[in-house]
Amino acid sequence: MRAFARHPLIRRIVETVATLFGVAVLVFVTLRAIPGNEITATLGTEAAGLSPEQQEALRAYYGLDQPLVVQFFTWLGNVLTGNLGESRRAGASVLQMTADALPVTMELAVLATLIGLLIGVPLALLSASRPNGIRDGVGQLVGLAALSIPNFLLGAALLTVVSRYAHYNPNAQGFAYFFDDPLLNLQQMLFPALVLGFGLAAPIMRTARSALLEVQTQDFVRTARGKGVAPRRLRVRHVLHNALNPIVTMTGIQFGYLLGGAVVVEQIFSVPGLGRQVLAGIQQKEYAVVQSTVLVIAATFVVVNLLTDLLYRVIDPRVRAA
Repeated sequence: MRAFARHPLIRRIVETVATLFGVAVLVFVTLRAIPGNEITATLGTEAAGLSPEQQEALRAYYGLDQPLVVQFFTWLGNVLTGNLGESRRAGASVLQMTADALPVTMELAVLATLIGLLIGVPLALLSASRPNGIRDGVGQLVGLAALSIPNFLLGAALLTVVSRYAHYNPNAQGFAYFFDDPLLNLQQMLFPALVLGFGLAAPIMRTARSALLEVQTQDFVRTARGKGVAPRRLRVRHVLHNALNPIVTMTGIQFGYLLGGAVVVEQIFSVPGLGRQVLAGIQQKEYAVVQSTVLVIAATFVVVNLLTDLLYRVIDPRVRAA
């Protein structure tokens, strides 16, 4: 039994369940610590004029008359059966809303990650080729700018400049899903992906640069250089290939963050993703929407981390042998 419990797969499953349960408890408690509830969010100032009987009836209708422990396990039990709740504002099930929003956020995260890699990795190669030189200074400067400029500022500035001077704003139209209109969809995803990708490039660049500098000091690199291997082939084939693990780790972590951390960018560019769905749920105090959506984001984050671990085994034979 002890050996069975130590199995990596079993341990990972237990850790995943514990993590998701902790996220569920945290978001449940945090939401109820915020002043107001679904009644006040729906009725506004009119809620103050309700009689005690009316307030009690509404509390029963929204399920707020039950103890918090009962509310939590009722919601959690429904989630385990596939019932994520209902959004009274949207008049739809949270499951359907999430099924519509998740592919949008995944597409945005994939595009932003690709842009981040296309910017960050070449910059890291450029910086590591001449440590403390002009190239390194340029790479570090771009990385610092990407870290320093907030997403909301860059997004608002980009949208304002392009709309005003180029008279181009595909996001002003109704959102087009990829399979409905691929061309318009990619145009609408371009600017938010650029904003998120630029911010993502900084940690990727800094991580890749450190990993490349470390690998460059290894004996096998000096041996390859002594044998006359071309500098470009040496950097890509030998150095970059052996520095992939930390790059993959950072990319996986940042990709997971994008699943729930693109709230502001989705709002600025009117992208109907999970972040915007959570924001609307918080504003309307729709507990089921926020709780269930955050749990879906957490579950997706865990799956991404698991896939990242599996990718280690593909790119690094030492991990497969362990």
